[in-house]
Amino acid sequence: MAVTILEALELIHKHTRKKSLKILPIEQALSSILAEDIIATHNLPPYDNSAMDGYAVKVADADNCVKVTHTIFAGDNSDEVLTSGNGIKIMTGAKIPDGCECIVPVEDTTECYNGVTLPNNLSDGRHIRLCGEDIKKGEPLLKSGQKLQAHQITLLASQGISHIKVYKRPHVALFASGSELKMHFENVEAYQLYNTNTPTLLSRAQELGCEVDFIGTAQDTLEDLKAHVKSALNSDLIITSGGVSVGDADFTKEAFGAFGMETYFDKVEIKPGKPTTFGRINNTLVLNLPGNPMAAALNFELFGQNIILALSGINEKFINPIETKMKNDYRLKKGRITLVPGSFDGSCFEPCKKFAPGMVSPLASSNSYIMVNEGVEFIASGDIVKVMPIRFCFTNEKEMNLVSC
Repeated sequence: MAVTILEALELIHKHTRKKSLKILPIEQALSSILAEDIIATHNLPPYDNSAMDGYAVKVADADNCVKVTHTIFAGDNSDEVLTSGNGIKIMTGAKIPDGCECIVPVEDTTECYNGVTLPNNLSDGRHIRLCGEDIKKGEPLLKSGQKLQAHQITLLASQGISHIKVYKRPHVALFASGSELKMHFENVEAYQLYNTNTPTLLSRAQELGCEVDFIGTAQDTLEDLKAHVKSALNSDLIITSGGVSVGDADFTKEAFGAFGMETYFDKVEIKPGKPTTFGRINNTLVLNLPGNPMAAALNFELFGQNIILALSGINEKFINPIETKMKNDYRLKKGRITLVPGSFDGSCFEPCKKFAPGMVSPLASSNSYIMVNEGVEFIASGDIVKVMPIRFCFTNEKEMNLVSC
């Protein structure tokens, strides 16, 4: 009996456990998932410092000529003390001298005898970056389960942290099955096809942060399929495509069953991709996808991505849709929940003009998909839909206005 999509996702999260830990230098930690909480060990800035190239002065000296005899540079350990009637030239980032009440930028002053004349609108603390105004010692900076991108690594470096605990990346093994399939570096006969599924799934798994092994393309024989399964059992997740339907040469389920696979579901109420299967052999998870390229790719986005997110240790392990408007009227056949590929341009979603489970071209022009309920056969232009990303990089062929207001 087929499970619903919700039931399938619940089973995935119930039976998927996050990876174990390792320690990495922060230079190698980009896109890793943090496995420890990070607490600030010191203030940032660690001392009051100048936000401008200018002069450290007293507020009471506004509109006066102050004498300037010293300069403090960033990195100087100066013991200068500022007194009334005097100014100290100071560079951006330099430590504020004792007695300083504000900084006057160089461009706001005019030269006078032995110094500079100050403007008449001085105020306490102006252009001074206070100790701890960015980060205070003892405050939480990062939580276990956060993905480390460039600016999280900035935080780590700001605290002098050189090594961190992260979750190991999911290890995925891939193979396709089908005697008609040839790899892209082989010659094909008129009755054969190139294997497009494995390069697609391999690339997407790498984009999602996995370490990926390509096991090959299995022939439609039980013996060859079992050999491929055996070669993949040292991974966290085996992903296959093809051989999961009810054809005379569909031996994938039997091959995995020979290794004692526990099956959590083997059919999903979804179009395309109903025979998608999920299970486990000892500590290795298994996702068997259909052989049709678009069906395999879309079901990977929904089910494969959820498995990988759950394995990764990331806190944000659930796909988060974006609500937008439908660009044009759209009709479809009701009966099962349907995955519809298309493009989201930041303001609306436009389905691919033509697509079918066996096609590959719609995938190249799509950056997202929507999931349409089984009873729906018409979506009007302007109706709200929920978009799931496949690849989002919001750029455009034309220059866009980037200003909000």
